[in-house]
Amino acid sequence: MRTGSQIIRVAFTYIGTVVGAGFASGQEILQFFTRYGWLATLTIALSTILFVWIGIKLMLMAHDLKAASYEDMNRVVFGQRIGNFISLFMMLVLFGITTVMLAGAGTVFEEQLHLSYQTGLLVTLFFGYLVLSRGIGAIMTVNSIVVPIMLLFSLVIVVYTWHSPASGNWLTTTSDHSLMKIWFAPFLYTAFNLAMAQAVLVPMGAAIRDRNVLFWGGLLGGAGIGLLLLSAHYALSAQMPGIAQYEIPMGNIINRLGSVPQIAYLLVIYGEIFTTFIADAYGLSVQLQQRLKWHPKVLLISILTLSYFVSLIGFKALLSGLYPLFGAISVVWLVLMVWRNRAM
Repeated sequence: MRTGSQIIRVAFTYIGTVVGAGFASGQEILQFFTRYGWLATLTIALSTILFVWIGIKLMLMAHDLKAASYEDMNRVVFGQRIGNFISLFMMLVLFGITTVMLAGAGTVFEEQLHLSYQTGLLVTLFFGYLVLSRGIGAIMTVNSIVVPIMLLFSLVIVVYTWHSPASGNWLTTTSDHSLMKIWFAPFLYTAFNLAMAQAVLVPMGAAIRDRNVLFWGGLLGGAGIGLLLLSAHYALSAQMPGIAQYEIPMGNIINRLGSVPQIAYLLVIYGEIFTTFIADAYGLSVQLQQRLKWHPKVLLISILTLSYFVSLIGFKALLSGLYPLFGAISVVWLVLMVWRNRAM
């Protein structure tokens, strides 16, 4: 029972680390998959295979190397000199995503709860500090609460779409996009998310003693991400092409279900933002701890304070400016991880 519980916690932490605000809104799935028609079903399958394969590989490598952080991992994958450079770049990326998630939380409070943007930032920072100061175990616990709610929410969406007259669109819709663009999309999507997920997967892999727990946790986690992708694609396809005009396409579907699902959806979005926020902030703090040797709580407060000031730029501005660059660099990282023959 204890082993089974650990496997579930690893799987939920993996899912919660990858799934963020863009996923919950439906915008990520729409841009990387659904707009490409029925072929998206195949590209989602490809992404799922990569999430399972590389996710397991990352954790097992971290376990065998006893890697304290993703910098230790990058030194193995890239070599000492290039590994240090990549790790420095990844630190900037993690800080960038941390500020984007914090800004996203502020936007949820402002646009959905009709509270101030500042309130959203401060509430998220407060709860983020409470979780982060307790380490990887607390992060896994938070994900064990949030992720089942996400899965339940996805099931509700699938059941609702099942009765739609256009529910078969996910298998029949065509696309005018080039095959090269369609088949590159899952690599770009998976590369970016896996590169960011290593901030938590690596220390988690090193912390858990049983390799079987990591293997099965990675398998279930990667498969869970795939199922979430497929369920969202299924729902969005049934509303194409009209749904593509909305900033939050999934929100347009939820608004038809009544007030209770709307509230649940709001909690899901915030929960997904929060899990990604604490995951990236944790990975950044572990990495900086190796370099600066500051007291962990002083370092954590410094990271959260700096992220607060940068997040004042705004969610949309940060998202549009940082994500394309991070995604392109992450593809290089993914290619090297795929060809790395250590541990798997």
